Amino acid sequence: MDIIQHTVGKYLVSPLIKDLDDGRFSASVSIRSGRGSGTHDRVMRFTPRFGSHAAAVRYAVEQGLGWVRERTAPPAHCPA
Repeated sequence: MDIIQHTVGKYLVSPLIKDLDDGRFSASVSIRSGRGSGTHDRVMRFTPRFGSHAAAVRYAVEQGLGWVRERTAPPAHCPA
């Protein structure tokens, strides 16, 4: 199995895929930030089940990167 990781700023996004007994796949994603004793790791588990490993990876990566983008996007400009 390939280890797929995406680094975005201070975040490391890693999909976590599990083979299920019925031949489908579940997806989770780890979003890590910090170093040493200051490391924080958020893991999100998703309810959809996928017919392929690749589909589960895509979903987990999209969700993880979306979470990071929401937190790193510059604030929207509000006209006065």
